[in-house]
Amino acid sequence: MLDIRETVTAPRSPWQNAYAERVIGSIRRECLVLGERHLRGILSNYVDYYNETRTHLALTKDAPEPRSAQAPTQGRVVEVPRVGGLHHEYRRRAA
Repeated sequence: MLDIRETVTAPRSPWQNAYAERVIGSIRRECLVLGERHLRGILSNYVDYYNETRTHLALTKDAPEPRSAQAPTQGRVVEVPRVGGLHHEYRRRAA
């Protein structure tokens, strides 16, 4: 069991919930949303991007789901659009 407990915070006090505010701020800065249906799709894609691709300074510029280094012998570098083209990932692909 994770032993997670709910903590009640004062309304309109963003400093009391820094983790949630950080995520909301990142989404506001990095995603363009065009409605509720679009928001749901973008959030799903953004969560995948955030955990699999986006670098995090606290993780020594790795993603929460660790990635292996790709040797030059694995092919040329190609650009892979993420989050509807708002972000990009670079991978090696064999020709």
